[in-house]
Amino acid sequence: MIIKMFFTLFCLLIVSGCAYPPLDEEMDFPTDYTYVIGPGDSLEIFVWGNPDISRSVTVRPDGKIATPLINDLMAVGKTPNELARDIEKELSKFVRDPQVAVMVGGFNGVHSQQVRVIGQISGGGGGGLGANRYSARSLPYNVDMTLLDLVIQLGGVGQYGDGNRASIIRMVDGEQKQFGVRIDDLLENADLSANVKIMPGDILLVPEAFF
Repeated sequence: MIIKMFFTLFCLLIVSGCAYPPLDEEMDFPTDYTYVIGPGDSLEIFVWGNPDISRSVTVRPDGKIATPLINDLMAVGKTPNELARDIEKELSKFVRDPQVAVMVGGFNGVHSQQVRVIGQISGGGGGGLGANRYSARSLPYNVDMTLLDLVIQLGGVGQYGDGNRASIIRMVDGEQKQFGVRIDDLLENADLSANVKIMPGDILLVPEAFF
């Protein structure tokens, strides 16, 4: 499934540059975004009054965590608050009225909330001597994230990338659609109208420039 998805993205990247409609800034954006725990996230679990069972844990690839008194509790797909309540429920078998707080660090998140980038991006090997032609990265979504925020996190576009032929693949009303974005105009001309908003689950494609 993952191989099929990346093959599809690669094909889209090769043909990117066709006339895609620009992103509609009137598009509805999530107003109730809440971070959901994903594999690889680092969690600080505090059990008030019980430092001996408070722990720092990492969510395993199978989505579960283990803490003192609790084995194999599913964490992926839950908000930190939801996980804290689940831990309280499990601990109540051993501790009277446990009060738990969960804090997240080393953010990865679930795939549906990540922002993925593929193509000519800085720092990923794309465009360098002996490097891969295209590179890919996944980044956690941040509230009010914009295209400029995303490019800054990436470190810029690769030296052979065509920012004005870049595009974003986004789920709209349950359907995957592709929209054109203008990274070069944003960075080189300070055209703030090109600084579009990013949504959880967006995929940014940055094709190679024609020479």
